[in-house]
Amino acid sequence: MRIVISESTSGKSYQVELAKEKEANIIGKKIGDDLDGNLIGAAGYLLELTGGSDGSGFPMRKEVYGAAKKNILTAKGVGFYTKRKGERRRHYVRGNTYSAEIMQVNTRVKKAGATPLDQLFKKEEKETK
Repeated sequence: MRIVISESTSGKSYQVELAKEKEANIIGKKIGDDLDGNLIGAAGYLLELTGGSDGSGFPMRKEVYGAAKKNILTAKGVGFYTKRKGERRRHYVRGNTYSAEIMQVNTRVKKAGATPLDQLFKKEEKETK
């Protein structure tokens, strides 16, 4: 499972791979719930769950209940792009509850810790030959 942390003050985002044994702490939570930063190595941070997507790329929607993939009729919102004004279409999305099928978890910083995220999650530079 990949955690994407968005920081609104700097406009940057950071990606962290979550270990399999720690995924149980996220499973069962809903969009809008809080996540402790200690889980991913960001001590002192409080993160808010804002969405995600499954392994096939289907996005999560807050107004769809449960963890299952559902075919909903939608006119706007996450994962929907109109071609004409007033258009509505059926669209597959995931519900608002995190499950084992979710591969990417999107979060935002709700309360910052003492150490900046730049120092916690340094990018590894690749060597060029």
